Amino acid sequence: MKEHRVGIIMNGVTGRMGTNQHLIRSILAIRQQGGVKLGPGETIVPEPLLVGRNTDKLRALAAANGVERYTTDLDAALKDAKYQIYFDAGMTQHRVENLRKALAAKKHIYCEKPTAIDTAGALAIYKEAQRSGLKHGVVQDKLWLPGLLKLKYLLDTGALGDVLSARGEFGYWVFDGYAQACQRPSWNYRKEDGGGIIVDMLCHWRYVIDNLFGNVKAVSCLGATHVPKRVDENGKEFACTTDDAAYATFLTERGVICHFNSSWCVRVRRDDLLTVQVDGTKGSAVAGLRRCFVQHDSYTPKPVWNPDIDQPINFFSNWEEVPNNRPYDNAFKIQWELFLRHVVKDEPFRWGLLEGAKGVQLAEKGLESWAKRAWVDLPSLD
Repeated sequence: MKEHRVGIIMNGVTGRMGTNQHLIRSILAIRQQGGVKLGPGETIVPEPLLVGRNTDKLRALAAANGVERYTTDLDAALKDAKYQIYFDAGMTQHRVENLRKALAAKKHIYCEKPTAIDTAGALAIYKEAQRSGLKHGVVQDKLWLPGLLKLKYLLDTGALGDVLSARGEFGYWVFDGYAQACQRPSWNYRKEDGGGIIVDMLCHWRYVIDNLFGNVKAVSCLGATHVPKRVDENGKEFACTTDDAAYATFLTERGVICHFNSSWCVRVRRDDLLTVQVDGTKGSAVAGLRRCFVQHDSYTPKPVWNPDIDQPINFFSNWEEVPNNRPYDNAFKIQWELFLRHVVKDEPFRWGLLEGAKGVQLAEKGLESWAKRAWVDLPSLD
């Protein structure tokens, strides 16, 4: 048995996403399955070192999950030769600084998005990583969601014909904290702390649209702060200083028009927290996080507008569900396994820091569009 033990410095994993998706459902799940199988008798086994600012939180997280090592001293962790990869899920404001430290310490880097607070910073850290010769990657988790994988299958096989448009609906109602506690951290609603749904979600829509419908070449975006005040985790009222909803239209190089609504102020009456409807000349599809439905041209109903009678057509009945023809693993875990293979075996991995910079660029251009109330073009970063 050949076992590649890969140490990973995991910074910022005491947060909800870092704990659940990256630590428990990815790195620890990989360890529990015996590592990443490379072939007969060869595996990669990740060994995490937890890093954060709060010793009590780190100690509790490590104890709850059987992790041996944790520290609040990032600089000391980066000096430890046992750890080859630095992973960052901390606050965006400190990301470029910490990634630079990791590159200086000769660590491969993998990080959450956004990779920087602006495009200039995101491009700079990408170029530094390229010059270093070290491996680098950015999380693009939604590409491996079962619903979007099924949608991609329909697109790749031509089942929908020529794609005309895509409409995404994302979000849910986040309570303001007065009568019921907020289910998202309060920093999300403060610009000074890096919050805002445009910064948060347009990074996702960039890689989703680029990979499914063609590279985004222009954006028109309107943001809004629908809820002006909220109550934080300590019961203190605060003013919301950034957007909690975004209404954005994207034009791709293939001519596909994509419109995505993103909101923490919407109550859900759809199949899932995220749904993407794609309309083509030969059919349409609606994908959620795990399920996908398709309606071919041959069984598309022919409605007639008549508001004076009850609608005789059940518009949900003419759709077929795309079957689960293969197992689907956790989306974050799948990409972690690909990155580990990239580091150990030099297998291709195309989701590097340049893709992260593209996401930051779209968020930045979305904010610019909102400020100008105009379409904004996206120059190529390649």
